[in-house]
Amino acid sequence: MVISLVGMRFHVRVGILPHERDHAQPLEIDLSVTRSADATDVLDYRALYALTADCAHRDPLDYLEEIASAIADAAVALHGVAHARVAVRKPHVMLDGPLDYAEIVVERTRG
Repeated sequence: MVISLVGMRFHVRVGILPHERDHAQPLEIDLSVTRSADATDVLDYRALYALTADCAHRDPLDYLEEIASAIADAAVALHGVAHARVAVRKPHVMLDGPLDYAEIVVERTRG
């Protein structure tokens, strides 16, 4: 069984540039967890949202990779979770051309 929370949105200070440290910007996060075959209890979606929000609101946030890794690690630490996939998207990236967003995807398997 896979449980997904898609399009969670947070307004955070993330990045290494001075303006990114001073001004909050949108961040979008998807979290999917795969339940272990022997999991019999119900996984409360609120726990998944809460751990995502906790990781997203850590301050300061330097890199998207750090956020995605922290969320994935916290998710696989939950009872009955065998695998986690986290996508973190930052829509306001300053580059020299058009871009919808930068995205980092991290996966973890309980080992």
